[in-house]
Amino acid sequence: MLDAGILRCPVCAQALHADERTLRCGSGHSFDIAKEGYCNLLRTGKPGDSRGDNKEMARSRRDFLQKGYFDPLARAVEACAAQYTKDGDTVLDICCGEGYYTDYLSQQLSRRCFGFDISKNMVRLAAKRRCGATFFVANIASIPVRDASVKLAFHLFAPFHAAEFGRILADDGIIVTAVPGKRHLFGLKQVLYETPYENDEQPPKADGLTPVDTLRVQTSVTLHTEEDIAALFQMTPYYYHTPSAGKQRLAQLDALTMDIAFVLYIYRKG
Repeated sequence: MLDAGILRCPVCAQALHADERTLRCGSGHSFDIAKEGYCNLLRTGKPGDSRGDNKEMARSRRDFLQKGYFDPLARAVEACAAQYTKDGDTVLDICCGEGYYTDYLSQQLSRRCFGFDISKNMVRLAAKRRCGATFFVANIASIPVRDASVKLAFHLFAPFHAAEFGRILADDGIIVTAVPGKRHLFGLKQVLYETPYENDEQPPKADGLTPVDTLRVQTSVTLHTEEDIAALFQMTPYYYHTPSAGKQRLAQLDALTMDIAFVLYIYRKG
């Protein structure tokens, strides 16, 4: 049975409880549990509405990450969870995608894991991992999670909503957020753009949260297939903002070596 745990009703904010096929609150609002084991808790949108990445992009991202290219980031997130939480604590993957990082963490630590994304296609793949986590479809601006119920949340390359994150964190809760390091994917950008630029590593505006630490992760990787290069490109914002000439240069490559670099900013509530 799906673990309703920290979940609350997106309509009235009462606690949700699970039976075999439904999440339900005390006011009678109910949400079906999909056969894959996730629940859609988006308040708006028509039945069957699909947001975010499509099925092909979701599968491409899953297949790319499974090859271990971003394992250094997964290990860093796991290390933060090991440092700031203990067995049984609640961990939330904000904008979890297809669940790679939650799956990785759950294999290393005994935590009560939850994850959500606005893309139903992503969450469906995450739920299929059967890693013991509860996955649900939701909007980052209005997270259907009870106040002060999360010991640690991690948030990788997505909009930062300080007030909402502060609401869901326990009084001494931790949030780990990742931004691209200066040279992250610089080799890719050298192919795409005439004048590539370094990232600014700007931390998010985290009003109400106290900085605790900063962790840097950097290494070099080589993509050995056109498929992997295309999959990585799809995962980046450059996919939507690259001139056709840059896309053509990238399509001609059958291997690509570049740095991957991440800066993890760690905050505590209070």
